[in-house]
Amino acid sequence: MWVYILIGNLLRGIGETPITPLGISYIDDFAESENTPLYLAFLHTVALFGPMAGFMLGSYFAKLYVDVGFVNMDEVTISPQDARWVGAWWMGHLVAGTISLLVAIPFCFIPKSMKKLVEDKSLDLLTFKEKETLEPQEKATMKGFFLALKKLAFNRLYVVLVVLTLMQVNSFIGFITYKPKYMEQQYGQSISRSNFITGVSTLPAAAVGMLLGGLIMKKYKFGFLSASKLAFASSFIAFILSLTVFIIGCENKDVAGITVTYNGQVDDLILLSKIDTFHESNFLASCNADCRCSTSQWDPVCGDNNITYMSACLAGCKSSSGVGKTIVYHNCSCLQSMDFPTANSSVKPGACPRTDKCASMFLNYVILQVFSTFVYGIAGSASYVIILWSVSPELKSLSLGVYMLLMRTLAGIPAPIYFGALIDRTCLKWGTKSCGGKGACRMYDAASFRNTFVGLTAGMRAPSYILFILYIYMVKKSVSKKSSEDKAQQENGETKKEVNLEHATKEECTALGVEKESCM
Repeated sequence: MWVYILIGNLLRGIGETPITPLGISYIDDFAESENTPLYLAFLHTVALFGPMAGFMLGSYFAKLYVDVGFVNMDEVTISPQDARWVGAWWMGHLVAGTISLLVAIPFCFIPKSMKKLVEDKSLDLLTFKEKETLEPQEKATMKGFFLALKKLAFNRLYVVLVVLTLMQVNSFIGFITYKPKYMEQQYGQSISRSNFITGVSTLPAAAVGMLLGGLIMKKYKFGFLSASKLAFASSFIAFILSLTVFIIGCENKDVAGITVTYNGQVDDLILLSKIDTFHESNFLASCNADCRCSTSQWDPVCGDNNITYMSACLAGCKSSSGVGKTIVYHNCSCLQSMDFPTANSSVKPGACPRTDKCASMFLNYVILQVFSTFVYGIAGSASYVIILWSVSPELKSLSLGVYMLLMRTLAGIPAPIYFGALIDRTCLKWGTKSCGGKGACRMYDAASFRNTFVGLTAGMRAPSYILFILYIYMVKKSVSKKSSEDKAQQENGETKKEVNLEHATKEECTALGVEKESCM
């Protein structure tokens, strides 16, 4: 089945990729230079409503069981909070595909040429003129294409910008890919709730930040150097803020045989995360020794002592009442061995919820994410503008195309792979497939997961700021050089004008508004 998903994503990528390089270049071609950042800010702000709606819709679909409509839901005993829950992910593709077909129709009506506001120097007026489509003097060839690529490859500003952006995009893609899993494992949130919170908090903050960044650039008429400094400053401040996530986390859940012993004592069993197998003896105790329980089954239950057991059998339960999600297991000997009254020695399906302290940590995490995303969003428009301004006008579309290709291939593909591989090393308990192979991870070590996930995200971004400082220095030199050349040309023109005036006729002096004795 993965082949169908692969082909579908290939087709989707082919269709959506040209929109970014050609669309942004299209705006820059027909807008005034001082308005380009604002228009790009509008574009990216509106574009964020798509992911926002997608996260909201995804939150709803994640609440639905993957086989909804094909199974009797009364027989499904797990809830969306369970690590084994799989939502109806496939519904999102059906909705998104239908909407994509509908919104593609207006693209067919984009004109081949547009009226552009140009200055008519003869009349000292700003008028709209039809921008003519320049026909190439020679037929496009592969040689010309490679020559253009060579120009990009030897453009130091462009190369440095692409390399530092690759580092940041690797960090961003890894972060956004595993953010729902991080919120689930670190703070006990369901995937559905994680998507909902991302949709209503983080993305609107990014949209407001992008819009504000565009307005700032338009109001103060930022040039190449100012835009580069804005992109660096907002990104770096957001990076510093993100480092506080290291201390905004929760402790491991108390799970018998994994993080605590059956006596309720914290044990050094977290070392199990460093190996791919676990010791059966860790899950067996005198309270469940006669139950002949499977130590590979993950069917967690929460005891009245707020300790999670891998299954009701391993909790030593002898009876039950109710069915489905309402079932309750009673007379659990492992709870009774901890001096719990017989009447309270019962467990319920599902892992025990996080503590109130963890809930407050999660609130702090959400607030921090909103603020840092807002600050980072301010750099959104500036980041695209400096790409356009780093190359000559005839290479804008190609530069954006190459830029997006590199981002997708060198960041979009590898980042989820190595992020996932390193995160898997923090797993405490692996599931087991029906055929006996290793399944999905059921529980991660909270501290190791946090340090790996946040550390890898920060580690990818940190070196990029060294290159960013180098990039700003190169831009400053480039701008200074251009200013010197323009000044020299201007002085040269004035000198020629003075020389011409010495030999100008009286009529020419009058036309220029100059009174000079040397005029004939």
